[in-house]
Amino acid sequence: MTADSSSSGRLERSLASLRGLAVGDALGSQFFVPANYPLLKRQALPAGPWQWTDDTEMACSVVAVLAVHHRIDQDALARSFAERHDFDRGYGPAVNRLLRLVREGGDWRELAAGLFNGRGSWGNGAAMRIAPLGAWYADDPEQATHQAEISAYPTHQHREAVVGAMAVAAAAALAGSPDGPPGPEALLDGVIALVPKSAVGQGLRRARDMLDYGDAGTVAAVLGCGRRTTAHDTVPFALWSAARSLGDYEAAFWTTAGVGGDVDTTCSIVGGVLAAGKAGAPPAVWAEHVEALPEWVPTGL
Repeated sequence: MTADSSSSGRLERSLASLRGLAVGDALGSQFFVPANYPLLKRQALPAGPWQWTDDTEMACSVVAVLAVHHRIDQDALARSFAERHDFDRGYGPAVNRLLRLVREGGDWRELAAGLFNGRGSWGNGAAMRIAPLGAWYADDPEQATHQAEISAYPTHQHREAVVGAMAVAAAAALAGSPDGPPGPEALLDGVIALVPKSAVGQGLRRARDMLDYGDAGTVAAVLGCGRRTTAHDTVPFALWSAARSLGDYEAAFWTTAGVGGDVDTTCSIVGGVLAAGKAGAPPAVWAEHVEALPEWVPTGL
């Protein structure tokens, strides 16, 4: 059995992942202080509407570019990032400046390559936005990782940031399998096989070895949970959490948010990966609390 490879089928999957990402982002952004998991789970949901952040705004551009080009066009993606950039959505200072300069006519290639004394950014921004691309390529995880690599470069050119995006896209593609998502070990093994050697890859191997750990706080202490906002401090834990709760969005969210850290980003990743699969949609009442996606996001082809 193969996934629907038509453009409309791809877009439908991608939008489902985008909605899951937006819920994780918007609800996760309500929790800024690291919290104990059981305490956080018992808290009443905050009053809506929950506003999404830069995670969702950039993911919307990814979907919009895929809808038009049916692949990642780097120039179109950089242009969309820059033109849709809302300073108040919580972007980091380096990306804020980069997108402003692109909007003013700067070359994204030079600007992104020049970040952090020419090393490029190794932040988690390329990973946080990419799950809908993985859902688009649910019939081809290898292509998902390739397109994710291409998608990272307009803002993040450090190897770890690029591999982080590749890993999340691979996870979403595997979770979106028409036969249903693989088991936790198979999911992480599949991702590990698709990404090059890196600190992100090493973290994913540790995540696979810790799948039987019941204490998310312990796992986060080993893998990181985004407190340093780097890809290798963010992606392994997020994919550990996603793998542990495939098909159960609510459980995955609380596990992820409960350890604190960069909660909106880890929950964006987890939400986008889970919602790539038909059984991983967020609770309807949660989705109703989230502000609407931008009107420019395509809903059909």
